[in-house]
Amino acid sequence: MAERVQQPPAKRLCCRPGYSTTCRQGQRSGGTVCGGSGSGQGGSSKTQSPESLLDIAARKVAEKWPFQRVEERFERIPEPVQRRIVYWSFPRSEREICMYSSFNTGGEESATSGENADETRLPFRRGIALLESGCVDNVLQVGFHLSGTVTEPATPSEPEMVCSVAISFDRCKITSVTCGCGNKDIFYCAHVVALSLYRVRRPEQVKLHLPISETLFQMNRDQLQKFVQYLITVHHTEVLPTAQKLADEILSQNSEINQVHGAPDPTAGASVDDENCWHLDEEQVQEQVKLFLSQGGYHGSGKQLNLLFSKVREMLKMRDSNGARMLTLITEQFMADPRLALWRQQGTTMTDKYRQLWDELGALWMCIVLNPHCKPEQKAAWLRQLKKWNSVDVCPLEDGNHGNELPNLTNALPQGAHGNQDLGARPHRTVFTRAIEACDLHWQDSHLQHIINDDLYTNYCYHDNTENSLFDSRGWPLWHEHVPTACARVDALRSHGYPREALHLAIAIVNTLRRQQQKQLEIFRNHKKDLLHKGVTSFTNLEGWVGHPLDPIGTLFSTLMETGRSDEDNSQTGFLDFSASSMSSSKHSELHLFPSTRRFLEEGESYLALAVETALMGLGQQRIMPDGLYAQEKVCRNEEHLIAKLQEVDLDNTLVKIFRKQAVFLLEGGPYSGLGELIYRESVPMHTFAKYLFTCLLPHDAELAYKIALRAMRLPVLESTAPSGDMSRPHHIVSVVPNRYPRWFTLSHIESQQCELASTMLTAAKGDARRLETVLESIQKNIHSSSHIFKLAQDAFKIATLMDSLPDITLLKVSLELGLQVMRMTLSTLNWRRREMVRWLVTCATEVGVYALDSIMQSWFTLFTPTEATSIVATTVMSNSTIVRLHLECHQQENLASSARTLALQCAMKDPQNCALSALTLCEKDHIAFETAYQIVLDAATTGMSYTQLFTIARYMDHRGYPMRAYKLATLAMAHLNLSYNQDTHPAINDVLWACALSHSLGKNELAAIIPLVVKSVKCATVLSDILRRCTLTTPGMVALHSRRNSGKLMSLDKAPLRQLLDATIGAYINTTHSRLTHISPRHYSEFIEFLSKARETFLMAHDGHIQFTQFIDNLKQIYKGKKKLMMLVRERFG
Repeated sequence: MAERVQQPPAKRLCCRPGYSTTCRQGQRSGGTVCGGSGSGQGGSSKTQSPESLLDIAARKVAEKWPFQRVEERFERIPEPVQRRIVYWSFPRSEREICMYSSFNTGGEESATSGENADETRLPFRRGIALLESGCVDNVLQVGFHLSGTVTEPATPSEPEMVCSVAISFDRCKITSVTCGCGNKDIFYCAHVVALSLYRVRRPEQVKLHLPISETLFQMNRDQLQKFVQYLITVHHTEVLPTAQKLADEILSQNSEINQVHGAPDPTAGASVDDENCWHLDEEQVQEQVKLFLSQGGYHGSGKQLNLLFSKVREMLKMRDSNGARMLTLITEQFMADPRLALWRQQGTTMTDKYRQLWDELGALWMCIVLNPHCKPEQKAAWLRQLKKWNSVDVCPLEDGNHGNELPNLTNALPQGAHGNQDLGARPHRTVFTRAIEACDLHWQDSHLQHIINDDLYTNYCYHDNTENSLFDSRGWPLWHEHVPTACARVDALRSHGYPREALHLAIAIVNTLRRQQQKQLEIFRNHKKDLLHKGVTSFTNLEGWVGHPLDPIGTLFSTLMETGRSDEDNSQTGFLDFSASSMSSSKHSELHLFPSTRRFLEEGESYLALAVETALMGLGQQRIMPDGLYAQEKVCRNEEHLIAKLQEVDLDNTLVKIFRKQAVFLLEGGPYSGLGELIYRESVPMHTFAKYLFTCLLPHDAELAYKIALRAMRLPVLESTAPSGDMSRPHHIVSVVPNRYPRWFTLSHIESQQCELASTMLTAAKGDARRLETVLESIQKNIHSSSHIFKLAQDAFKIATLMDSLPDITLLKVSLELGLQVMRMTLSTLNWRRREMVRWLVTCATEVGVYALDSIMQSWFTLFTPTEATSIVATTVMSNSTIVRLHLECHQQENLASSARTLALQCAMKDPQNCALSALTLCEKDHIAFETAYQIVLDAATTGMSYTQLFTIARYMDHRGYPMRAYKLATLAMAHLNLSYNQDTHPAINDVLWACALSHSLGKNELAAIIPLVVKSVKCATVLSDILRRCTLTTPGMVALHSRRNSGKLMSLDKAPLRQLLDATIGAYINTTHSRLTHISPRHYSEFIEFLSKARETFLMAHDGHIQFTQFIDNLKQIYKGKKKLMMLVRERFG
């Protein structure tokens, strides 16, 4: 027997005191199938009779009335009528069942099931598979209760499982579900889906009974006793304790059970007080949201939360009350997120993705409170809840820490209770503030009602041409309201399943925007001279439409595009393949097109064209950059998202005309346009938008495309404000808030977009010298970042030198000019890419020609540091690869080399420390230049050069065959050197040894001259002993120290200059010994003994060295006799 499932508690008490048991005797207590006599549904015959009046009435009652009201309304309900009401009370549409059993809607699943194998694992899909494979059995409907078993087939890892499923329903909604599988999820399991779809698709195969209380009323006492005893017998192990308990309570006169009239019946349907809504497992919703939030964006939790928000929108569109219920549960978990308090305490901001989830939460609450058919008491309850959340300290702000600077949602509406509040007096605006304000909005305005509901609402006799007129000159309705607020109404209508009404209002809003745009253009043209002269305007729009929390332009665009795509396809795919009778005409009429709405389109115009024009108007609006990192990022993100949507649209002739019209409006729109002549310093730049317009217009109207792009290149926030009345500048910059320095957190991104726009123009202008010159001027004037100018220079170079064509010399010159500007900009600043920039510039100049190379060398001091000019520029110019690349003749080579030598000498004069060696190298082939460079080194040696630089140049001279010059430089270097007693690993030691070797090789006089310098500069005993040893191995003036032996006479240690060196070495050993003994530790004793052994070798080189060393050791023993262990080691080794 299938597993027994715990039944849900009965919803109401049932009794029939007026019935007589005798009149029921002999009546049949069995049931009939659902699709039996009287059913107008589900028969197997191909032809169907018209529905009976009974079925029509029963269906309407089943949809709207709880069964208790039916019982109370009529004293006696005939059994056939009860059966038809019970039959029609089960849901007839699969749409809601799908919605409650999967994240995605059925239409989306159907579209993607072939691409994604995971779709088959969704409960709805699995439920269909179980149904179609015959896994549903024992289906029974008793009143408003459906039960059955669903067999889960065996898998390699799991045995076959039989699940008992029970479903309660009321007024065409499933109100509770239980399943033996133990499913723990937000959505119905596959077994519930399978049983539900069995009842929807095969109603004729379901045995239908009246509620069990009705059946019991038909039994007499004997039948009732037999029924109870049989029930207990069949389930005695489970039911017997409960049965005995109930029997005891019934037999007790004062028991609670006897105080209640009637008895519960789980199959009797809903009571009058029951809320009619689909079953939603609130506990699971809370647990799932809590789990997703705890994962902090990992494991796809952000995507799962977005899917939950999509589910809320889906419910709202179906006008399902669980939408608001589910959003409330989600919001409570969001507000309970412990990270909110942590972030507030630490002063850190939430992640961008998490912040977007909060935005969506606020937007959904806007949709809910703007439900046009919301009851006042329901809206009041939501308002109380929103205010409660709004008052919590950790409630996120709408725009970071700057949420109090945006105008009130209803500030343009007389109906708004908060419309005239002082902006500065209001508290910070949270993500719920707009929803709270929206509670003040209503839908009772007669003009608004006509716009929404009347397809033919026009007034051709209306001639009011004022700013707030209700109709335009064509007689078409207009809707004047704060634009984001008006668009929030559109979003609410769409979200609640009123697409036709949303479209009507959207068209009225767009026509209003068009009219306003035309009026603004006329105003600016009439006052253009005054406005440009004064540099002021009455335009005060601090709240842009793109990047706005309510996304007004995105809402209009989506509304019009959805209709436009449907119009193009001339059809719209349904949710699933529902039968006509399963679709509620009142709820789903929105799936059809709205041909009558075309009355409000221009001739030949489409919804798609209207959507595109709306997006262009919104993107081109001049708007102030908001404060705060998140708000600024949102502006960029929304702009790029809207442009990405536009890029999906294929341009035709109609759309090109719209682009041209809007481009002209934007250029001539003055302060109302982000591309107008009058622009605020803090206005959001138009680079990204202009790049899109440029790309679209270029094939059709190149002149207009370049006008747009060049106008958009400006970035006034990086420029100083032009003084009022300054007519020398073609585009005036006005500061709305002159005393506030703007903090543009997205400035680097904006500059990169400016660079992209310039690069796009450079690419398009290849081969057109006039255009290239104009673009170059614009870049030089408007781009202030050296890295971006360098990128443009590189881009231009690549475009100019493409492999499949000859180099474009004009574009190469543009590239070189940009490169020169980068050099000038970065000359006095630190830039980690500087060396790369210099090398690239030389490469670019080489491609341009020899005159470009000569030019940069002539003016090197304005472009390069002396080091760069000698080590990179001149060296590269003099290289063989450059000469070969340029195909130079001899006289050209000589001229170029002469310029390089001149540059080298100038650099050496300016910076001898870093440029002298390079100058000598570059001047090798010219005797006069070489001598000049050498003299520069000598002049700088005594003052501005270090011993390291002098040793390096000295070695270079020795290598080039000038040993006396090398010796001269080495002696100068020695004068700057100072090696203390413990610097036996100093990097200059090799240079000292080399200098001594060079002096030794030159002769006794040179050695005698350098040894005093060595003694003066070097105090390290080991270095001095090394020099001394090397000087005694060979004869001076015959061969270097490191070469083979010779037979010449060696120098005496008893005479100068070696005597002086020997004495200095012995003295250094004595001093070093005392210094080391001052702080010596036992672990260094053995090392110290070895040091004394080396000292003895040096002492013994003197004729009286043995005596000196003995005296030295004796002195040590006397002075350091406290170091007994060390002195014992000294005695053992040295006596």
